[in-house]
Amino acid sequence: MINKDVQAILPRVQKPGRYIGGELNSEVKDKTNVDLRYAFCFPDSYEIGMSHLGMKILYAAANDRDDVWCERVFAPWHDMEAEMRSAGVPLYALESGDPIKDFDLIGFTLMYELCYTNVLNMLDLAGLPVRAKDRHALTPIVVAGGPCTCNPEPMVDFIDVISLGEGEEMYDAFFDLLKDCKQRGASKDEFLHAAAKLPGFYVPSLYDVTYRDDGTIDAVTPKDGAPAVIPKMVVSDLDHVRYPDKFVVPYIEVVHDRVVHEIMRGCIRGCRFCQAGFLYRPIREKTADTVNDQCRALCDATGYDEISLSSLSTSDYTHLEELLDKLLTWTIPEKINIALPSLRVDNFSDELMEKLKKVRRSGLTFAPEAGTQRLRDAINKNVTEEEVLRTARMAFAGGWTAVKLYFMIGHPTETLDDVAGIADLAQAVVNEFYRNPDKPKGKGVTVSLSVASFVPKPFTPFQWEPQDTRDMLLQKQAHLLESIHTKKISVSYHKVDISFLEGVFARGDRKLSDVIEWAWRHGCKFDGWDDSFHFDVWMDAFDACGTDPAFYANRRRDFTEVLPWDHLDFGIRKAFLQHENEKAHHSETTPHCRLKCAGCGANRLNGGHCDAMRQSMV
Repeated sequence: MINKDVQAILPRVQKPGRYIGGELNSEVKDKTNVDLRYAFCFPDSYEIGMSHLGMKILYAAANDRDDVWCERVFAPWHDMEAEMRSAGVPLYALESGDPIKDFDLIGFTLMYELCYTNVLNMLDLAGLPVRAKDRHALTPIVVAGGPCTCNPEPMVDFIDVISLGEGEEMYDAFFDLLKDCKQRGASKDEFLHAAAKLPGFYVPSLYDVTYRDDGTIDAVTPKDGAPAVIPKMVVSDLDHVRYPDKFVVPYIEVVHDRVVHEIMRGCIRGCRFCQAGFLYRPIREKTADTVNDQCRALCDATGYDEISLSSLSTSDYTHLEELLDKLLTWTIPEKINIALPSLRVDNFSDELMEKLKKVRRSGLTFAPEAGTQRLRDAINKNVTEEEVLRTARMAFAGGWTAVKLYFMIGHPTETLDDVAGIADLAQAVVNEFYRNPDKPKGKGVTVSLSVASFVPKPFTPFQWEPQDTRDMLLQKQAHLLESIHTKKISVSYHKVDISFLEGVFARGDRKLSDVIEWAWRHGCKFDGWDDSFHFDVWMDAFDACGTDPAFYANRRRDFTEVLPWDHLDFGIRKAFLQHENEKAHHSETTPHCRLKCAGCGANRLNGGHCDAMRQSMV
């Protein structure tokens, strides 16, 4: 379906397979037989977007409707963009090759704050004004969803409608409304006012934001009948919600080139730094039979030889051993590997290890997150050093020789002693290997540390906390390296400047839209990629717009301050988050949800139900 202009430029780009479409299981419909055309845009490269499970789920759900044709669009890499602009080729959808400016709906998944400039770049490459106020026609409507919409304020000047929560079921009403308005010849303004009344949809243009003299928000005021607070939407029954029976199979290698299957949503743990652990509450699980059947169908439809069982904490899935028993009956004879990311050291059992040994073996990954017990208690990780070492002993006895440990630096209340504790814990894991009589013979051990920088995020107990400054983070990185005394331990870091910018936009407000547009117009895009990130241009953007980025990243907020996202309801009670913040400063832990309900409030958006406690509680 790719036109001749595109065909002419493909030989001059690095990876033509990103841009040609036609992959196995892609949806091709007759455009004359559909009422709505939907360009589903992922504002990053093809390899990243094609690995994203949420996009696969929503692509299939939209295309289940006979009256909607959903097509995929990814951000062209620098070489392809240059060729497209030179040849006058607008941004197009992969399934049809048609320009997306002619579609009825353009949707963006906002997975990461550093993708914001790519949204603007894709709109511009499509031939559309980047500001919502400059797009006057009913179509295309620009909508955004994804985790960053828990605080979409830095992007609201560019987006018409924000969807909050889980989209499998909520988009039917949205499609129906747009279809009706299109058929009636309604105006964009009429559509937006009607969309604001749909559950889970936020229309930013219907809210006025006023500020105090100190730059903080005074009030967010709805107008024209828009709701004062917009709750997110929750899928109650994961067993019966629409789920793909096939995935599009890319021509080229992508980041997660396998069947990725979601087994549960939410997390019981309540780690105080972890936004996903709160955003995706309440806890909901699929049954083992459902997961097994869906995995089998996906492997049959794609030919993949690996299944990744996905959740925020896979070993907390209550049916895990039952599920593995079912999967192993057919994955072993068919030589299909099973990967279990997101394992916890406090429930890694002998039984689980024995099952993992039956499939192809890779390194094990765990996340202690902090180097000392005091700090692990402050962040509510609820993992002890002995549990880490016990799991390491078990893994080494089972034949593993590679362990990856995830940590963060910059946690609230962290000291340099806590940073050195990361090296101490890694060294203890190395020592555990060499004192283990059951370790693999003739092999050494490798312990890889992946060290991220803490970024305070909305809807977490740390949403009020300051982020460490760049100088503080660099000092802590250097201190960690100085504390490591063996080549058995390797360290990789996230780039401090990228983490700083992430911190700015994570808790930003509408005034940052000007900064984002200025940076984009001066060449910023693919900001999450080290070789495309231009920190100096971003600092120029803040200067040009008269904005201090430290105001957003490095400032402690008072509990009484109006936060930019306070009019959005993701289920978690603000009083609960404040109480958890106060406990953190005393290094007090909170039991996980299956031991005792802490009253976070997320279950009220699910009829009072949460799978963590197997009972209704409002």
